[in-house]
Amino acid sequence: MLFAHGFGCDQNMWRYVTPAFEADYKMVLFDHVGAGTSDLTAYSADKYSQLEGYAADIVEICEELKLDEVIFVGHSVSSVIGIMAYLKAPHLFKSLIMIGPSPSYINEGEYVGGFTHEQITELLESLDNNHLGWSMAMAPVIMANPDRGELAEELANSFCRTDPEIAKQFAKTTFLSDSRDLLPKVKIPTLILQCAEDVIAPEEVGVFMHQKMKDSQFVLMEATGHCPNLSAPEETVQAMKQFLA
Repeated sequence: MLFAHGFGCDQNMWRYVTPAFEADYKMVLFDHVGAGTSDLTAYSADKYSQLEGYAADIVEICEELKLDEVIFVGHSVSSVIGIMAYLKAPHLFKSLIMIGPSPSYINEGEYVGGFTHEQITELLESLDNNHLGWSMAMAPVIMANPDRGELAEELANSFCRTDPEIAKQFAKTTFLSDSRDLLPKVKIPTLILQCAEDVIAPEEVGVFMHQKMKDSQFVLMEATGHCPNLSAPEETVQAMKQFLA
């Protein structure tokens, strides 16, 4: 099982989920370049200006560690990065588990991504102008567990630990990407885990992805917010185990 964290996070975000699978699977965790304890000197603005740059890293990890039959577990933007990695090297992957995924965050026609283009522009400008302030303001909204302030605080601290310039570029790459055309190309079993009251990836996004991916299962969780790996690990683990069984 290969776990990939979302924007502004690191591999530590999986600490409540991975213990449930350690007895049955080889576990591989890593930090995207620019996050956690990754090597910042490996960062290239050209390479990581597109999500394919991150997908290439995942394929490289699999090849370097000689992994096969990989169960890829991606949170948020890493879900789509996982799709891209699978399409680059389909022989390496057995299945995909996507938590709070979105192939496009911007509304277009009948497609509901959750944001207007103007809202995304404002979000990116706010991040560009004040990384720290943006992190403190957005973390509670993204976490959506108002009675559990420690979760929002952890997410905010994680945002703040990320290199600001890399975070700005990753945000642009994430929120301006449109990967909807890739969904029908996925031919392996896929689990889509969707949370209630998720401002980043609303329910319509999960339903859309399920409709476009023939061999997919869609689970609408009782958990709220965008980070059930932190806020509802038991429910997350249960849904993953049912899928893997």
